Amino acid sequence: MKKLITHYLKAVLYSSLLLMGPAGSVYAAQPDVEAPLAPGFTAFSLQHKPVSSTQLAGKAYIVNFFASWCPPCRAEIPDMVALQTKYGRKGFTFLGVAVNETEPAMRAFMTKNRINYPVVMVDDKLMGAFNPLVEGGVRAIPTSFVVNSSGKVTQVITGSRSKDVLEKIILEALKRPVAPK
Repeated sequence: MKKLITHYLKAVLYSSLLLMGPAGSVYAAQPDVEAPLAPGFTAFSLQHKPVSSTQLAGKAYIVNFFASWCPPCRAEIPDMVALQTKYGRKGFTFLGVAVNETEPAMRAFMTKNRINYPVVMVDDKLMGAFNPLVEGGVRAIPTSFVVNSSGKVTQVITGSRSKDVLEKIILEALKRPVAPK
């Protein structure tokens, strides 16, 4: 029995590590390479409001694929809530994309964690829109796509980040591009 439990715990640990992926993975557009445009999408948030790339045009935002059962995801949510409060009036928003969740469980999680930004349930269209931006597609959570105010994906981040790092990313994404002379 003890051997069976040990094997089970190892399997859970390895599965978790595989799902989370490398904590430090970051894709950032190279200065000499044009950053890709953010994919178009339309969804209906769990807050009963439509959310789309068209509505977000001209705003900086971070699309965060996450789950309530994911420890690194849960760890960064209080920071995301605080940063949404701080930068929401300046044209920034997070967009949470709940992965492998049920709507009732996610609604309870949102209430418990006072999530103040839109959250949508993942679907094939949304996953299909963002998968091409990551080699092999979105396979780990949290995975975040940083979109600047020009509508370009400037970073793809796998793994959680501290509040300070997220704030620096937000400030960079909010910068308005300087028109060439």
